[in-house]
Amino acid sequence: MVQRQLEPTRWTLLKSSYSPSVTRSKPILPDGLVVIVKEECATCQMVAPLLPLLTDATVYTQDNPDFPAHVDAISDADLAISWHHDIETVPTVIRVVDGVEVERTIGWHRDSWRDITGIADLGEDLPVMRPGCGSMSVDPDKVDMLRAKYAGDRLKSRRIELADLDDEMEVLFDRGLTDGLPVTAPTEERVLRMLEGTRRDASDVVAIVPPDLVEVTVEKIAINAVMAGCKPEYLPWVIASLEAICNDEFNVHGVLATTMPVGPVIICNGPGTRAIGMNSGVNVLGQGNRANLTIGRAVQLVVRNVGGGRPGEVDRAAHGNPGKLSFCFAEDEIGSPFTSLAASRGVGPGSNAVTVFAGEGPRCIVDQLARDPDQLANSFAACLRTVHHPKLPLGFDVVLIVGPEHARVFAEAGWDRDRLLAELHDRLQLAGADIVRGAHGMAEGVQDTFKDLTLPKFRDGGILLVHAGGGAGLFSAMIGGWANGSTGSTPVTRLVGT
Repeated sequence: MVQRQLEPTRWTLLKSSYSPSVTRSKPILPDGLVVIVKEECATCQMVAPLLPLLTDATVYTQDNPDFPAHVDAISDADLAISWHHDIETVPTVIRVVDGVEVERTIGWHRDSWRDITGIADLGEDLPVMRPGCGSMSVDPDKVDMLRAKYAGDRLKSRRIELADLDDEMEVLFDRGLTDGLPVTAPTEERVLRMLEGTRRDASDVVAIVPPDLVEVTVEKIAINAVMAGCKPEYLPWVIASLEAICNDEFNVHGVLATTMPVGPVIICNGPGTRAIGMNSGVNVLGQGNRANLTIGRAVQLVVRNVGGGRPGEVDRAAHGNPGKLSFCFAEDEIGSPFTSLAASRGVGPGSNAVTVFAGEGPRCIVDQLARDPDQLANSFAACLRTVHHPKLPLGFDVVLIVGPEHARVFAEAGWDRDRLLAELHDRLQLAGADIVRGAHGMAEGVQDTFKDLTLPKFRDGGILLVHAGGGAGLFSAMIGGWANGSTGSTPVTRLVGT
């Protein structure tokens, strides 16, 4: 006996975990009435005496092949008919004309059964209605197995066969397919379940992943999302994030190759962040939230396993940072006095979006005494000036994460996003004489040609303002960026699809 899991890297090989004799194509139902039942269902037992009256009916039974009595039923023990024809409830009655379903009713509704059978007095002594039971084909213990059995040919990736004594985690470690932490084995069942999270075809090419410039399909993303621990509903966010980083603007190849400690920071906006349970509050940049951590981790695993972006190879960071495992969080839009980051970047209301930023680890901004916006803006500006060196202007962008208690100071004074950013830029004008090389005993700085000029610390749009964090604590945070513009990386925003 062997276990099988899918290869998460670029290579593919057509191979199935199931016998070629398995019916993967949708079986055609016979013309007339088709009834699907199971003995375990009380409603099916109730309607069983009616079935001999349906002279043109073909009856399929999911469990006991001798049920119903007095009917020559066909066993659907392998659930092929039920799975392929989307039977969610039994009993189900379907009318088929020329091999095509034209009508269906589920459970027991006397009028509906009379209409579909054409028997005016059918079930006169039965209740008017009674709900059915769940079909065995949607049993949580069976649905993943059935999906792999009957739809496994959707998956084109090469299968890795493991013996009983093989340790799945150790095999993946040995193949160099992890980020240093254990991963979930990407079996067919798990990958097909993951693909239920998107309407996109598994074979759709989403992006060309640097540094090796390899096409990544939805299937390959799903495999790595399984390994990362994602739920299916997270998959569209992983796809959008990869679309956002795999382009010339974000320049993930450069983000990998730089010796600076930066990686993709994924900032999520929209009602979908709340629907999938993302964290935008307490410990927003830390551990403990599955959606935040696994979405970011899946993106990093795709870059590693598909694109070839591995530490010590193309990834040349001198120090790196823990965020290179995963750095993904949601903005707190509900409690924010500011328009959202996504809205400021042109995303319409009610839309879901990701913004990616090439950033280092977060640094805390502490000001527990400021009670008016000018005082707090002065503190913010003093801290922001240090990105990545207080004497280096214009070359780096920054994400400023304003905590709720600090945001309240600005809100009470009527400062919106635009006002706060304008005030910060005013405070971040740097006198050339202070930032030239050698000034203040520091060799770092700009050339002497700038000594009589005033230079802004950040370019226009170089401060990305986000509202997030716990409601208690007079703290904010900042995330310094990599070289910006055409020489480095530009923040990119993409809508999240389905």
